[in-house]
Amino acid sequence: MKTDWEEFFDGYAPIYMGECFVKNTVAEVDFLIEETGIKPGARVLDMGCGTGRHSVELAKRGYKMIGVDLSARMLAEAQKAADTAGVQIELIQCNAVKFESNAVFDAAICLCEGSFGLLGPDDDASERDLAILKNVHAALKPGATFLMTCLNGLRMARQHTQEDVASGLFDPLTMTDGNTIDYDTPDGTRTFTSRERGYVPTELAFLARTAGFEVAHTWGGTAGNWGRRQIELDEMEIMMVARKPS
Repeated sequence: MKTDWEEFFDGYAPIYMGECFVKNTVAEVDFLIEETGIKPGARVLDMGCGTGRHSVELAKRGYKMIGVDLSARMLAEAQKAADTAGVQIELIQCNAVKFESNAVFDAAICLCEGSFGLLGPDDDASERDLAILKNVHAALKPGATFLMTCLNGLRMARQHTQEDVASGLFDPLTMTDGNTIDYDTPDGTRTFTSRERGYVPTELAFLARTAGFEVAHTWGGTAGNWGRRQIELDEMEIMMVARKPS
């Protein structure tokens, strides 16, 4: 049985590449290549790859890409993009919490809330994301770099009111947002209340260290505005650069 998030992303897949935040893929890939130090031919894990915009661009530059995503329709869009670009990427349908790999990777990315921070109704607000970090860590070679972005908990806290807390729209104990999302399915329009988890930098770093990473940097990471810069309190996303110890 599909989860709510899986059904939502299946419906979202055909229109995802029309969103404004996907327009800076080339610059984002330039940045992550420089930051990870990977060379063409390296194996890169794209956790929560979605429509494959980063995987396809990296494959065009000679990287061996493996994309993992919960949604079959997102992966179908990724395959179409790869076919159009004339590149090969390996795509795996899997919940990031359950991902295991016999292969090892030279780097990993998890971008634009690709699996990280998207909670089911019964998910623990920290344990689920910690499991994803542990799975990524296990798949990396010693010394490999992991670059990820997630929702900015500072922004969440600043934008919500006490009334939002009372109504259940925002839970400050778990730093989770609850929003009503309508989406189309073959059986008609469905509605579910999402749970999205935000992080403050210290908490994200602690979770990464618990998973075995060394945290190199935490920067502002909003899509379209990546850079080695201080986090802005009200920006959408933050970025963490971490490394598996050698």
